[in-house]
Amino acid sequence: MKKTLLGLFAFSMMSATALAADVKPALIFDLGGKFDKSFNEAAFNGAEKFKTETGVEYREFEISNDAQREQALRRFAGDGNNPIVVVGFNWAPPLEKLSAEYPDTKFAIIDMVVDKPNVKSIVFKEQEGSYLVGVLAGLASKTKTVSFVGGMDIPLIHKFACGYVGGAKSTGADVKVLEAYTGTTPDAWNDPVKGGEIAKSQIDQGSDVVYHAAGGTGVGVLQAAADAGKLGIGVDSNQNGLQPGKVLTSMLKRVDVAVYEAFKAAKDDKFEFGVSNLGLKEDGVGFALDENNKALITPEMQAAVDKAKADIIAGTVQVHDYMSDESCPY
Repeated sequence: MKKTLLGLFAFSMMSATALAADVKPALIFDLGGKFDKSFNEAAFNGAEKFKTETGVEYREFEISNDAQREQALRRFAGDGNNPIVVVGFNWAPPLEKLSAEYPDTKFAIIDMVVDKPNVKSIVFKEQEGSYLVGVLAGLASKTKTVSFVGGMDIPLIHKFACGYVGGAKSTGADVKVLEAYTGTTPDAWNDPVKGGEIAKSQIDQGSDVVYHAAGGTGVGVLQAAADAGKLGIGVDSNQNGLQPGKVLTSMLKRVDVAVYEAFKAAKDDKFEFGVSNLGLKEDGVGFALDENNKALITPEMQAAVDKAKADIIAGTVQVHDYMSDESCPY
């Protein structure tokens, strides 16, 4: 009897472990391409980290147009992939539909809230990380004019811009911030030529530090700033190495961590649904400091940005969230 009970217990433990480990994760990127050096690539890096650490393979897909969204989701869900992580706010409509059709599949979406019982929504406090790089821009600027190049002209990207303006202006009332966007369609994320042209125009207007939140388009922004002998600021991934010594810093948005943790939680049978809103306190956003830009960050700049970070986490400085009322008070 004792042996039987022990055997049943061992079998149940093995079954539970096998169940927890029996995941078939999938990652579907947004427009702009997997290797955009920014948003999509951060997601890819998180998935790769999961695969390296666990040995569990994952499926992936790069869409080339919006019409493929529902098709890709349906195929992966129908094939039994679980969990499925989609990257970008434009995935919300097809996910609303498909999550209801596949109630036993775990889904996660980055940058949008989808209120469904089997969906984890991961959003970020981009305004907080943007405020920090704004502080660095304001202090690094010799002309007291800095600028922002956004990709698609949508509230989410204005969220980056507004935080940046707040940080830059916190360094002095005389700091001027120029702002422009590359388009109103998803093509805005993948137009480095236009990004470069906008950056050049802003530099001609006196900007000597240019921050982009434009996906693949931003590669052209950073190139234009470097070519003009000015400073760029990267976004999402650490882009300091794209133009070493010419990128002041990069605003880190930990999409890589979000993807890794979604895959890992599913494997460990700890996947939670609902909304996660990740800011400085949660280490969801930040700024990059490495060998490529450390010579550009003076002790005074480091002290100022450290203080700003501490004040935001403590709540003594509250960075305006553009998404809350679509205005920027700075």
